[in-house]
Amino acid sequence: MKHRILILLALAPLAPISAQTASIPETIVTATRIPTPQERLPAATTVIDRQIIEERGYVTLADALVSVPGFNIVPSGGIGQQTSGFMRGTNSNHVLVLRDGVAINDASEPNGAFNFGNTLLGDIERIEVVRGPVSAIYGTSAIGGVINLITRRAPADRQAQPYGELAGGTNYTARGIAGIAGTIGNTDYGVTGQSLSTRGSNAVAPRFYSNQGERDGLRSALITARGGVNLGETAPANVLGMTRLDGLVTIRENRFGLDSVPRDDPNYSGDDRNWMGFLRSATELFGGDWTTGLTLSATEDRRRYTNWRDSQSSSTADDLYRGRRERLAWDNTVRLADFGILTANNLVFGAGSENESAFTKSIQSGFRQDVDRSQRSAFGYIGTQHRLWDRLDVTTALRQDAPDGFDGATTWRLGGVLSLPEIASRLTASGGTAFKAPSIYQRYGINNFGFRGNPDLRPENATAWEAGIETDITQNLTVSALYFESRIRNLINFTPSFSSYENIARAHIQGGEFGVNWRHSDGFSTRAAWTVQETRDEANGAALARRPRNSASLSPRIAPRVDWVDVPNARLIIAPEFIYVGEHRDFLYRDNGTTAGNGQSDEGFVFNMTASLPITQQITAFIEARNLGNRRYEPANGFVIPGRSAILGLRGVF
Repeated sequence: MKHRILILLALAPLAPISAQTASIPETIVTATRIPTPQERLPAATTVIDRQIIEERGYVTLADALVSVPGFNIVPSGGIGQQTSGFMRGTNSNHVLVLRDGVAINDASEPNGAFNFGNTLLGDIERIEVVRGPVSAIYGTSAIGGVINLITRRAPADRQAQPYGELAGGTNYTARGIAGIAGTIGNTDYGVTGQSLSTRGSNAVAPRFYSNQGERDGLRSALITARGGVNLGETAPANVLGMTRLDGLVTIRENRFGLDSVPRDDPNYSGDDRNWMGFLRSATELFGGDWTTGLTLSATEDRRRYTNWRDSQSSSTADDLYRGRRERLAWDNTVRLADFGILTANNLVFGAGSENESAFTKSIQSGFRQDVDRSQRSAFGYIGTQHRLWDRLDVTTALRQDAPDGFDGATTWRLGGVLSLPEIASRLTASGGTAFKAPSIYQRYGINNFGFRGNPDLRPENATAWEAGIETDITQNLTVSALYFESRIRNLINFTPSFSSYENIARAHIQGGEFGVNWRHSDGFSTRAAWTVQETRDEANGAALARRPRNSASLSPRIAPRVDWVDVPNARLIIAPEFIYVGEHRDFLYRDNGTTAGNGQSDEGFVFNMTASLPITQQITAFIEARNLGNRRYEPANGFVIPGRSAILGLRGVF
């Protein structure tokens, strides 16, 4: 496997070379904590901005991530239900999700995994995805990578800018967004509200003889408010400069029906509530060369799932989960002077503490599991960024996490990007370590069948590296290839008697990511990505479940000019999206509902398409079509993706 991928890496740049692309480089914050052009980062990154979200009709975070290279989305039910994300073959709890740099993974989730299916995007300006181990920057859970959701920002030149969206379509779906943002003097603000209501679809695979066709709907609402103020200098400018204060609060609630496999139960439903907020300061020192600040944040999740006895089933359930996380962080960025061949020198460092708590009370037909505990941790980190000989960018990071009650973790990361303008190419290489701390339930959970958590668990840890090349074949055509490999140790799994957890499992992952970005003209561009990977449980040599060997996406953008609307330079935007997910190992169900053990689950292919057209300078009409081929692909065996659907709507910025 490794040799085949390395051959493809070697062949990637063998093509006629012209000039480097003249496009403005994308700036990324998440990968290093320092705003850095994407082409100078030694990490595989993907940016999904507001324009892409709207042009491609992404409604949930799962929608937006489905075409990210090396990321596999696995919903276990309809919209709003549990949706796992596997990045570069790692476990679903090895992805850290941030909101404006603040961790929002649910502390009460038994394994610490994030639900990608219930986060709406109406209040999101952009999504930054960093693939690979970044625990040296962000701490626990960042073995597979980090996803940072960045809130919509206020325009600097408008005191009040309203915006909104109204849409409806199949499955009795209705959704809307309403917001306003602006800047008044040295103060800026923004408020966004969003709602989504749908009858949904039946997520139980139609091949089951027992399928009753029961739909699982969703009612979701969120409101987000943010504000900021720039305070003037309060001391001589060469000592203490401007201070920026930011605050944010967001509240979301989802109510939905739940599916179960192989026999659905119409009484099974869920309620998922979340709020998070933060206060943040950033003060410039010594003429702006040093920026220091504090962030005080809190998040809370409350989930309840209920199922009452009925004519279809005698099973009952009443599951309550509450998770909370409070965090105080001190962050610093220092711009250092040039020194000989070293330029663009930056230093980041900081420290902080975090407390997370979880309360679980789950009762299912006589089976009960509980937890009511909390755990604290402290951390400190330091990182550097340099440019050598005006062509080699080097980044370093080192972090120490010290949780109470179990072993801490020291993680590091080192990476470099070598610019070769003579052949219009960039070489990247990086390596590092990462860890995932045991969850509260894994340490302290209990049930009435003799299970007890293990407070002596050690963190899961990983060592990984990657190397790649990106080449501008012409000014408008870029190809890339990257090889990655990771080894994960001390994976937490059940003991043979299922009476507790232990650090027993090990995994080996290797693969390649290949991409093409063709910017033919303003009227046509396309991106293509293919990921091939091998994942192996080192205990038995089997492939890891729900990690496809092959996955691919193709995302063209067709934008012809139209002269039959009264809008200057108007374009009709057509955005097809082709998603392919290959065969993968899973736990299988037969059509009669009996279990068939572990085996290969079928591949899947999905075709989506959206189109949008401005009808005035402020208002755009759009149509979104999903799964046009009406494919019945099962990302998790037994659960099928929604069938063909369409949404028609209007959006505007006024």
